[in-house]
Amino acid sequence: MKKLVSVVTPCYNEEENVEKLIDLVRSEFDKMPQYEYEHILIDNCSTDSTVEVLKRCAAKDKHVKIILNARNFGHIRSPYYGMLQAYGDCVVSMVSDLQDPPELLPDMLKKWEEGYKIVTCVKNKSKENPLMFMCRKLFYNTLAKFSETEQIKNFTGFGLYDKKFIDVLRNEINDPYPYFRGIIAELGFDRYELEYVQPKREKGKTKNNFYTLYDIAMLGFVNHSKLPLRLASFIGFGVAILSLIVAIIYFVYKLVYWDSFIVGTAPLVIGLFFFSSVQLFFIGIIGEYIGAIHTQVRKRPLVIEKERINFDNDKPQVDD
Repeated sequence: MKKLVSVVTPCYNEEENVEKLIDLVRSEFDKMPQYEYEHILIDNCSTDSTVEVLKRCAAKDKHVKIILNARNFGHIRSPYYGMLQAYGDCVVSMVSDLQDPPELLPDMLKKWEEGYKIVTCVKNKSKENPLMFMCRKLFYNTLAKFSETEQIKNFTGFGLYDKKFIDVLRNEINDPYPYFRGIIAELGFDRYELEYVQPKREKGKTKNNFYTLYDIAMLGFVNHSKLPLRLASFIGFGVAILSLIVAIIYFVYKLVYWDSFIVGTAPLVIGLFFFSSVQLFFIGIIGEYIGAIHTQVRKRPLVIEKERINFDNDKPQVDD
C-alpha cells in the first residue's frame, strides 16, 4: 500500500502563484509513483481571485483539496489549523509564494524514509532583500541565544513532519495561538536539518508587514523566554543604584561649591523623560505576556471553516 503524503499550503491573496505551485507539486509526485499525495490549500479569506483559481484547480485534480476560512484568522492560526486537517503518513508544510521550493520534496521524503520524524528546511542563504534577510537572521540568533529551549535558526516552518508528530499536535497540544517553530524543537522528535537557498518571490508582493513580523517575533520571545521580564528587574535595580550614586555626587559637589554650582532643570527634565520611557517600554513587555495569557484563557478556535472541497466525508474535522 502506498504511503500518503499530505502537502499543506496556506494561502492569502496569491492568485498569481497558487496554480503554478500546484503544478510544481504535482510534477514532483509524478516522478515518485511510490507515493500517493494530497495537496491541501487553506485559504485565509482572500480578497483577490485566489479562491476562484483554487476551485478551478480542484475541479481538474482530485488531489487538490481546499479549505475556505469564514474570515481571515491571521498568519499564525490558519497554517497551523491546516496541518491539523492532514491525515497522511507525513505532512509537508509549504507556503504559496513559491519561496519554499517543491524541488526539495524528494530530499525531504528520502530523509523521512531514513527514519527522521521531522525534516526542517533551513535557509542558509536567501535571494530576498539582503537587509530583510539580515534582520531575520538577527532575530533567529537572538531568540536562540536567550530562549529556554532549543530554537532552529533560519527556519520558517517549511518542512516535513511525521504522522506521529502531527498526532501529538492534534491530541496533546491545546494552544489557540501557537509558535509552531518553537514547538518542533521543544517536543524532541528526531530531526534532520536540510539546508537550501531561498529563491526570490517571482510574482506578487509579500503579505508580511511590520505588524505580522513583530507579532511572530514577540510570540517567540513570550513563549520561550522570560528574559524580557527579568530585564525589567535587572535594569530597574541597576538604574536605582546609578541614580543613588549620581545623587550622592551632586550632593557632595553642591556642598563643596555651594555658591557657584547650580543644578538647573535640564537634568531633571532629561531624567524624567528617560525613566518614563523605560517604564513605558517594560509596561509594554508585561502587556505582551498578559496578552498571551488572555489569548490562552479565552480558548477561541483556531479557525472557523466556510467550505471544504474534495475532502472525504469519513475524515474527522479538527476544530482546535
